[in-house]
Amino acid sequence: MRLLIFGFGYSAAAIARELRARAEWIGGTIRDESRAAELRTAGVEPLAFGSPHASAALRHATHVLVSLPPGQTGDPALARHAEELRAAPELRWIAYLSTVGVYGDRSGAWVDEDTPPDPSQPRTRARIEAEHAWHEVGKPLAIFRIAGIYGPGRNALVNLAEGTARRIVKPGQVFNRIHVADLAAIVAAALTREASGIFNVADDEPAPPQDVVAFAAKLMGVAPPPEIDFAEADLTPMARSFYSESRRVSNRRIKEELGIALRYPTYRDGLTELWRSGIWR
Repeated sequence: MRLLIFGFGYSAAAIARELRARAEWIGGTIRDESRAAELRTAGVEPLAFGSPHASAALRHATHVLVSLPPGQTGDPALARHAEELRAAPELRWIAYLSTVGVYGDRSGAWVDEDTPPDPSQPRTRARIEAEHAWHEVGKPLAIFRIAGIYGPGRNALVNLAEGTARRIVKPGQVFNRIHVADLAAIVAAALTREASGIFNVADDEPAPPQDVVAFAAKLMGVAPPPEIDFAEADLTPMARSFYSESRRVSNRRIKEELGIALRYPTYRDGLTELWRSGIWR
């Protein structure tokens, strides 16, 4: 396996760690050369995004992981490499990291991979367009629609420690989450099978966001921040759009088709292990 990763960020780094022992080579694209040493330390060859080196790597890649958000002109990797991807002689499988946000607002109802997308935000409409564009490449494709990602350095414990956690309450509001380690295991399982199709990447328990903050505070032995009514909350437009949608995401397909048993099936499991292990920061 020779894996080329477009966009080496938080999720891609966890996936690379999961696959490193099985890969002959892993390369990751970056836009900031100052990150090159970080990738080399992780056993990943750094490649400047859009460079001839990235194009050369693509000619020898057997698998591609796309972890880039679409821009104003569409998917940036396709804008640079669409023809090269179609012509890549050894490329067997592509993974595209998308979002459960493409389902739009379901007023707390359940969605699964057969639920028609109904994105209500410009950024999620762009995601659906990117999903469709990757289908046009004509290679086996797995699309991972991912819930809210948390893990070391990105979690409610960190927010509480930094004084940025808020308990905003909107009746009926629920979200799914996924620990980054489970995300990595799911993508690795799909890659091993070279599975195609859409997979929801979410935990077992959609829950109100204020409950997550309260549980994290209990673990830390601190008082939770006071509840704030959503109608009175001072939120950025991005945060307000996040609260405009509520849905419960079924993860049955990853269990039945990929054989996944989540390590952290609820936010309580994930936060408890982060706190116990001391690697939450």
